[in-house]
Amino acid sequence: MKKPLLSMQNITKRFGDTAVLKGVSLCVDRGEIVAIIGPSGSGKSTLLRCALMLETIDSGSIEICDQVLAQGSPAVYAEKKTLRVLQRKTGLVFQNFNLFPHLSVLENITAAPIRVAGQSREQAEQKARALLQKVGLAEKADAYPCQLSGGQKQRVAIARAMALEPEILFFDEPTSALDPELTGEILKVIRELAKEKMTMVIVTHEMAFAKSVADRILFLDGGIVAAEGSPEKVLGEGKSARMMQFLQKFEEI
Repeated sequence: MKKPLLSMQNITKRFGDTAVLKGVSLCVDRGEIVAIIGPSGSGKSTLLRCALMLETIDSGSIEICDQVLAQGSPAVYAEKKTLRVLQRKTGLVFQNFNLFPHLSVLENITAAPIRVAGQSREQAEQKARALLQKVGLAEKADAYPCQLSGGQKQRVAIARAMALEPEILFFDEPTSALDPELTGEILKVIRELAKEKMTMVIVTHEMAFAKSVADRILFLDGGIVAAEGSPEKVLGEGKSARMMQFLQKFEEI
């Protein structure tokens, strides 16, 4: 039986006295696109941060590409060498771009491949220019972040996340910092990645987008998985009363 690319089982996470994740499980197969939705404070971003080692879990298990990242209660993490290898297999696109303001677009994308992966500058720049072409910004290679629109910054951030060729790409509400008219730029890029079967986990508040692009939707509510399944199952006619309540503010659904 084929193992999932990402397996998170019975994840718990507390911040002080507050339990943010209460036994959440998530499996993602290669080439699958999973959208995570839910109200503010439900644990969506925390789950992503735990998968990316930006937060440590209290208990449960995490495996990426058949390698154990953490397991047990309390959780014990793998040795640092293994964690570094696993970090290279993931990429993250932040809400607020997080580009280096003093570096050009090209330099933002090539920094990690050169410094982390040991690529030559020529190799890294060739890859970066191909990625900029993919996200529709080939002409912006020498521009600086301050010269870009919000949508352009986020497209650069996607190219940067792809530069190390991750096995799985995470998006933490990639359109939340954008004006509505710029949101379409980012959703178009993500849809193109979906066509290429890029494995993605997307925390989003764009319900129509989640319905159209995701293979599976996870609905987090109060730190637990309140619903999981195909978009038709989670958002369709058989949806729960709690889901109906949550979706009332999204007119497009």
